[in-house]
Amino acid sequence: MRFLVAAAWVAVLTGGVAFEAIAAKTAAESRDQAVLDRIFDDAMERYGLPGMAMGVIEDGEVTYARASGETVAGSGDPVTPATLFKIASNSKAMTAAVLARQVDAGKLRWDDPVVKHLPQFRMHDPWVTREMQVRDLLIHNSGLPEGAGDLMLWPEPNHFDRDDIIAGLAHLKPERSFRSGYAYDNLLYVVAGEVAAAVGGKDYESLVRSELFEPLGLSDCRVGEWSRDEAGSVAQPHMRTDEGNVAIRVDGETVPAITSAAAGGVRCSLDDMLAWGRNWLVPTREQLRWLSSKQREAMWTPHTILPLPRRSREWDGTHIRAYGYGWRLADVDGEWTVSHTGTLSGMYSVLMLLPDRRSGFVVMINGNGSAARTVLTSTLLKYFTRRDETVDVAHYAGLLESDRSGAGASRVPDTSSRKPARVLDLQAYLGTWRDPWFGEVRLCRQDDDVRFVSSKSPRLSGRLMRVRERHLVEWDDSTVDLEPWVDFKPPGPGRSARMTMAKVDPDGDFSSDYEDLDFVRVGGCG
Repeated sequence: MRFLVAAAWVAVLTGGVAFEAIAAKTAAESRDQAVLDRIFDDAMERYGLPGMAMGVIEDGEVTYARASGETVAGSGDPVTPATLFKIASNSKAMTAAVLARQVDAGKLRWDDPVVKHLPQFRMHDPWVTREMQVRDLLIHNSGLPEGAGDLMLWPEPNHFDRDDIIAGLAHLKPERSFRSGYAYDNLLYVVAGEVAAAVGGKDYESLVRSELFEPLGLSDCRVGEWSRDEAGSVAQPHMRTDEGNVAIRVDGETVPAITSAAAGGVRCSLDDMLAWGRNWLVPTREQLRWLSSKQREAMWTPHTILPLPRRSREWDGTHIRAYGYGWRLADVDGEWTVSHTGTLSGMYSVLMLLPDRRSGFVVMINGNGSAARTVLTSTLLKYFTRRDETVDVAHYAGLLESDRSGAGASRVPDTSSRKPARVLDLQAYLGTWRDPWFGEVRLCRQDDDVRFVSSKSPRLSGRLMRVRERHLVEWDDSTVDLEPWVDFKPPGPGRSARMTMAKVDPDGDFSSDYEDLDFVRVGGCG
């Protein structure tokens, strides 16, 4: 009897302990939800974002998934966890994974020469052409300038195809020796996609669908041509104006395939990006059959050392940054992180994984979200690595604003005195010009103006303006990111007239690689 009574009391007491443990867990979860809600709301309000989706994985489980705002500002169409966003360069890890699948299958080796699979591939230096391996396409060590040739990819839409990309690479001059350092590259990811297609026996888009989306159940993700209506909710990019958020380059009913798909052309929902993240953090048996542990390790192995910005040292205690196959690797507050960002005009994303915690987060924004992404990334990292209620959106927003205000005077020159260029002043330079990788542009009179018109990138069309002793192009399309200077060199003995270009803002985005252009006049305007 005493035993039965004692057992009964033990059951009551342990039941009480269990109840208290459940209650404590529920309270902790509630607090965490409140912390994440505050981070989400503070970022949306502070940066006036049109829409955002944010998800958190903790110990392998999705513990938070929230979306808010509109797919198009003012439309009333809500952003949801199923809304598609452009993930931009987060596509690179998907391209690398498709190649890793081919390595697992024995169809490809990382150290295969690229020319083994693409005989037409050429770099500027014949030795680099011969020595470049498949792995080199993924790790930004080619020796090319940062963003070299990106004007063949953006602004979209344009008429450059993947054959143009491969042919154009031969004319892009390196700024350093092969494998001597890091410079971010997009064109070689397009080449990587073509290697995957050559080995896989189908075009890149079909390969991504069959080798990645289908086996991982990423049913919302899209690449290539697809129907906007069939996809359902699709976020559109926005720019910020005095009137607020304005949608730009809104998709038509049919979303076309794009040349840059392997470098940055995939769209996914928050739900699918969280599933993609969990595949890396807590792979199931089926997912380990989809991609082996050996290839997962190869993708997360440091291959190229990255520069270490002051902000990373001061905010995150980072000692080293490196690039794997489609992923950035770094230590943050003593913990290993694997991540990537995605940036396109009016669209920003980040996927951050903390493998030792089996945790991570995703943020996708359909507006002018550069600062918001920086602040959210740091705030959410501290949610894991250094939980402190005083470290919030306001804290990192203040640090970022202080960084920018202390960065020194802007190097953008004053061009407010601009006036339309005089036709008579440029008479000797009117005509058709050709760059070996960008193709032809026409610099010709139209009424009283001189017009710059690219044959293969129609959005790069505008009016030539004069600013003191120099000329610049004022683009017709205000969403084209940066204006360029245009400079002329007269013909000489055995030398044709030349035209070169450079960013008016010397610190502008590297993808506007005007500096890599070198035009020769090849004909008149007739």
